[in-house]
Amino acid sequence: MSDKRKPFPFDEFEPAWQARWDAEKTFRTPNPGDADFDASKPKFYVLDMFPYPSGSGLHVGHPEGYTATDIIGRAKRRQGFNVLHPMGWDSFGLPAEQYAIKTGQHPAITTTQNIATFKRQLKSLGFGYDWDREIATTDPEYVRWTQWIFLQLYSSYFNEEEGKAKPVAELEAKGWTREQIDAVRLAFVHEAPVNWSPDLGTVLANEEVEEWRSKGHIVERRPLRQWMLRITKYAQRLIDELDPLDWPEGIKLLQKNWIGRSEGAEVDFPLDGHTVTVFTTRPDTLFGATYMVLAPEHPYVTEITTAEQKAAVDAYIAACAAKSDLERGDLNKDKSGVFTGAYATNPVNGEKIPVWIADYVMMGYGTGAIMAVPAHDERDFEFAKKFDLPIVQVVQPNGDQDWQGYTDPGTAVNSGFLDGLPTAEAKAKIIDWLESGSKGKRRVQFKLRDWLFSRQRYWGEPFPLTWKDGNHYAVPDAELPLLAPPLEDYKPSGSPEPLLTKAREWVELPDGSIRETNTMPQWAGSCWYYLRYCDPRNSGRFISNEAESYWGGGDKPGMVDLYVGGTEHAVLHLLYARFWHKVLFDLGHVRTTEPFQKLVNQGLILGEDGQKMSKSRGNVVNPDDVVREYGADSLRLYEMFMGPLEQVKPWSMKGVEGVSRFLARVWRVAFEENQAGEWVNSSKIQDVPCSDKALLKVVHETIKKVTDDIAKMSFNTAISQMMVCTNAFTSAEVVPLNEFRALLHVLNPFAPHLTEEIHARLGGSAMLADSEWPKHDEAALVTDEIELVVQVNGKLRDKIVVAKDADQATVESTALNTAKVKEQIDGKTVRKVIVVPGRLVNIVAN
Repeated sequence: MSDKRKPFPFDEFEPAWQARWDAEKTFRTPNPGDADFDASKPKFYVLDMFPYPSGSGLHVGHPEGYTATDIIGRAKRRQGFNVLHPMGWDSFGLPAEQYAIKTGQHPAITTTQNIATFKRQLKSLGFGYDWDREIATTDPEYVRWTQWIFLQLYSSYFNEEEGKAKPVAELEAKGWTREQIDAVRLAFVHEAPVNWSPDLGTVLANEEVEEWRSKGHIVERRPLRQWMLRITKYAQRLIDELDPLDWPEGIKLLQKNWIGRSEGAEVDFPLDGHTVTVFTTRPDTLFGATYMVLAPEHPYVTEITTAEQKAAVDAYIAACAAKSDLERGDLNKDKSGVFTGAYATNPVNGEKIPVWIADYVMMGYGTGAIMAVPAHDERDFEFAKKFDLPIVQVVQPNGDQDWQGYTDPGTAVNSGFLDGLPTAEAKAKIIDWLESGSKGKRRVQFKLRDWLFSRQRYWGEPFPLTWKDGNHYAVPDAELPLLAPPLEDYKPSGSPEPLLTKAREWVELPDGSIRETNTMPQWAGSCWYYLRYCDPRNSGRFISNEAESYWGGGDKPGMVDLYVGGTEHAVLHLLYARFWHKVLFDLGHVRTTEPFQKLVNQGLILGEDGQKMSKSRGNVVNPDDVVREYGADSLRLYEMFMGPLEQVKPWSMKGVEGVSRFLARVWRVAFEENQAGEWVNSSKIQDVPCSDKALLKVVHETIKKVTDDIAKMSFNTAISQMMVCTNAFTSAEVVPLNEFRALLHVLNPFAPHLTEEIHARLGGSAMLADSEWPKHDEAALVTDEIELVVQVNGKLRDKIVVAKDADQATVESTALNTAKVKEQIDGKTVRKVIVVPGRLVNIVAN
């Protein structure tokens, strides 16, 4: 299209409207306390998931969710709401640091350049963001409050009786020692096995391991001193408080499974002078425990391993150290293990059972030890078959299934005093027996692990902590933000020492203390950004009480009314943000119990080849190219017209072109070209009352459907209805101005540039963006006339329009007197006229 005249001059008016919105701050949202704030209006907080500003900029998959929230935000604003629709940047992260390692350029420079690219692209699409609220996690003032929130966790513990976070000052007042307090802080130090990458110079989350290994980086397992967050204390609340949220059930289930609540018992097994405790959800199967498995990292392994097995055990432990938790767990299909030479005692029958180590058992889950019941556990069964270990049936299936590998409830067999009991009763009886003999106890356990919060890289928030004489201390609030110093180079040393250790003058303080040199993960800033948007320029608090009260107001537990983003954040980001919010709630800093009330996940947009868009596949579509060729409104409209928002959809440039033709039809209803090639007002547009009832009905059907569909986020069907309305205007001999403006009003959130331009050229004074949303007239939807099909001898010959309440004689007369029907029955005798009310007329003639 670039080599010929465009079907409407979007390249002229789109930048002009964007400049006007910027200059007039059209979408600025006042806060409580501002002179123009109207407290009588209801609030609507709509939020896009925080984008990471990469060097490659946006591709056309990114604006899908942004367009959806923009449409809703624009509509809500015109429906009388104070709409908060902000944008900012999750700007710390490993990619910027890797670029710094390669080039020596400070990550801040790279990040600033990337943000500028993203912002330019977003503005070119006409999104109605309040840019006065723009934030970046790397801004010093933002870092200040991220560090302040971390110190809230550091200075708190979880009160088990009240089920909430409380200040550790309460414990100090009770005379607790420092060691006792440090052992219960929500932010604590722990030596944990982690995924360490020597060439990246940092720890990686389990979810990051495969990505960076695929890029050629080394990742190995090793124990390191790490800062952890005690998210496990909130496990039950994180499950229970999901229910009132308007989230997809699949996402709720993912979170619940990730947290992994299970009820069962802890059982103590004597082992060479030690007691090994295992957790099991099926204590009724204890009589079938024929061996035990310890994690290779279990502290007892070196003590219990016999001399004959030492070499094999040591070699196996070394091999396991290089594997991630994912490789050892869900991805581990081939069972492996080594016998330690030791034997434990099964507490229910006194039998000696062999103790193995295997990589599918990990210290981070439960106690790092399991009792293996191969008859009734698939993993244990595979392991037992491979290593020829005993398999003893202790559950009889309720049906005729094979008992080997059977995991469902049944009846206890070969289980001593449990024999004949159904599973539920057997569980209760064995737990009572264990507790009465001090051999175990009831317990609820969660799969969720405490949050490993340390990174060794440079480009992250420094921990606001110092160390002296082996103890850690909080940096005073008045000294925040604590910013990382510049470095001469950003290359990792290959050792686990964090990069910040290179800045000796920064690390070593005059009083002999040293700064913590780990940095926070990228998750830190994205845990609370939705709060800062509410009050981004407040230097006295992370959010004012007034702003938090207003934007978090309402009768729902969640603060953000609508949160839109990809499913890739289904567990970690959403779980972490919920955890931080609950701590802030417990400490009295926020009034809502949850951050996000309604969650919608947009579907992935694939390349034209049907594959996920990526540079390596060469199928990435740059929105700049689409805007240049077809305009921002065409891109916006196509993103919404492709199908339901939640579905996965392939990109199609032909589809963009089709939507562009629709917008051109809207333009040509209003304007026509004169001999000089100039666009002038169409002679069809007339400022007259609408006398065409059918046209009036279509217009008000469109107002009603688009309003309803926006509320339901059914954007594709709303667009279809607006196409129907446009076709009605195109075929009309006269286009009443008021009715055409009604179409512009409802099309405006989808195609804001085009509609504002047409509206202004047709004499509109105020912008559509500032105009009240139209309301449909129910009376206009009432149908006074109906269309009936007319058949002759069963074959369609014509259609007639009659009054809805016309009697049969009138219907018959009208049908018999159309030109087409007369032609068909000429010279024939009409034998019968059959009228099917509301549907058809069939004339029988021969």
